[in-house]
Amino acid sequence: MTQPSEDQLAGSSAGTEELSLAADFPAVTREDWRALVAGVLRKSGVDTEGLDRPEDRFARTTYDGITVAPLYTAEDSAPPAGVPGLAPYVRGGRLVSWVNNGWDVRQRHAHPDAKASNDAILADLENGVTSLWLTLGEHGAPIDQLDELLSGVYLDLAGVVLDAGAETARAADKLLAVAEARGLEPARLNGGLGFDPLGYEARTGTTGDTAEAVAYAKRLHSGGATGLRTFTVDAQPYHDAGGSDAEELGCSLAVAVTYLRALTDGGMSVDEAFEQIEFRYAATADQFLTIAKFRAARRLWSRVGELSGAREEVRAQRQHAVTSSAMMTARDPWVNMLRTTLATFGAGVGGADAVTVQPFDACLGLPDDFSRRVARNTQALLLEESHLARVIDPAGGSYYVEKLTDDLAAAAWAWFTEIERAGGFTTALRQGLVADRLAATWAERAKKIAHRKDAITGVSEFPNLGEKLPVRPAAPPVPSGGLPRLRYAQLFEELRDAADAHAESTGTRPTVFLATIGAVAAFTARSTFAGNLFQAGGIRTPDAGPGTDPAAIARSFADSGAEVACLCGHDKAYAELAGPVARALKEAGARTVLLAGKPGERAASDAEAGIDGYVFAGCDALDVLRTTLSQAGAL
Repeated sequence: MTQPSEDQLAGSSAGTEELSLAADFPAVTREDWRALVAGVLRKSGVDTEGLDRPEDRFARTTYDGITVAPLYTAEDSAPPAGVPGLAPYVRGGRLVSWVNNGWDVRQRHAHPDAKASNDAILADLENGVTSLWLTLGEHGAPIDQLDELLSGVYLDLAGVVLDAGAETARAADKLLAVAEARGLEPARLNGGLGFDPLGYEARTGTTGDTAEAVAYAKRLHSGGATGLRTFTVDAQPYHDAGGSDAEELGCSLAVAVTYLRALTDGGMSVDEAFEQIEFRYAATADQFLTIAKFRAARRLWSRVGELSGAREEVRAQRQHAVTSSAMMTARDPWVNMLRTTLATFGAGVGGADAVTVQPFDACLGLPDDFSRRVARNTQALLLEESHLARVIDPAGGSYYVEKLTDDLAAAAWAWFTEIERAGGFTTALRQGLVADRLAATWAERAKKIAHRKDAITGVSEFPNLGEKLPVRPAAPPVPSGGLPRLRYAQLFEELRDAADAHAESTGTRPTVFLATIGAVAAFTARSTFAGNLFQAGGIRTPDAGPGTDPAAIARSFADSGAEVACLCGHDKAYAELAGPVARALKEAGARTVLLAGKPGERAASDAEAGIDGYVFAGCDALDVLRTTLSQAGAL
């Protein structure tokens, strides 16, 4: 085979120009794109006259007031993110990231039986888990049985993070005693003791002891235990109370600054104090907001370190991501596997140091072997098969992610400084500033959930009335008495529970009859919508099938045993048949007749025909369901 000459390799022209990507295509501006967007809107019947930014029709606003646009370009600037492993640590807290071993796979254990918990711990460690998060005391395993709980665990290899609430000091004493009995100095341990007195107060309303935690930090530092962090700033209480991402970040900063002040007042240097704190954040199924949250958190903590005079080397925030409890559902729990996978993806891409995946059956009780295996394998698949950790900061350079990170950091810093102006986190918590702010966000979130604008698959959308839920042993009670612990699905699940209880006590499930009008193709869209809505409240939805005879539809209604009917059909069919069908249903005994669709211009004539209300995309689904279940005697 003849090798090409140097001239051929260099090209036939001595003046070869530099390659210009897309050189054969005309330059496209944002205005060109906007013109195309406006054209699509006009074809969809949207009036674009006077719209300077037609893309705003596709924008959305987060609970922090951040506008998420449909397109980002180099014009959407953000401050320089730096490089991985260097301040401001937006792109990661380590120079090399996890390209060899991935992040720390941390599994939580809270089984009150020490032997059962130890069996689960050993199974986890043998199958990919690299550290343990142990809930101890009244909300988990007995502290006095910690030695049995950790039997067979190499404490110098597997990190241990404690979570014992008001009994943290006793749990820490026991852990160090177990290590000493095995010939291990504190310097050979890694993980965290889990002191978070302000987080415990936020959860329970009970004041914790910060001085006790500071004394422990000084003791560990003097003993060279650099692998153990004394404080865990757990931001989950603020997330679980309905808070936004920026509110979660702002609260965590305010708590951490309070601990910094306590540590330095206790005699530690700023650098030493920074090395005593780990952060725990919730990761949600909104993958981009999760990515941005962990990146923004590192920027914010680095800024705190800069203002505090800490060396750059200690400003990298140590992050523990936990898949959100608030997003988990008790109904159709299998969907939780998808939610936690997205959350883990977001946390991993966002650069979390340790990740905990909650088992899909977490809302039902203590997890079994299968659900724990799925939880740890979620991380194994992302690490070993998707190679998620083989790229340092894979989201870096995305105009969207960089702008979202910056916007989120700005919103969180504003909330943090508001807390500081109020006198610090302790004062803000006890005077109700924190609770009021989180409650306002929850009210906004709950409204969107009620209107199904924030859809919950398997609960508010696509419910399965015939599902058989897994049965699990009851989990220990969770701390309560302070900020509320909320789940997004709870509002719909409470109605499902009421409908199920009614069915069990009466032998009849609450029923709404779907009065379908016309051919199958004409009514399927609205009957599917209406069935989906009512089943979200545990309500059975038999239908009339195809047909246009009001008398026949009324007979089917009478046979169904329902007292509420919902008309489902095409707009043209409504114009002709909605009135006759509604009157026939009322004559057949219907207490309430609804119509699937917006009222529009026919509202007055519909009311005369006996139509009592409407269900449509964006209506208050919870209000409709509560009213319907009340009429059925289920509430």
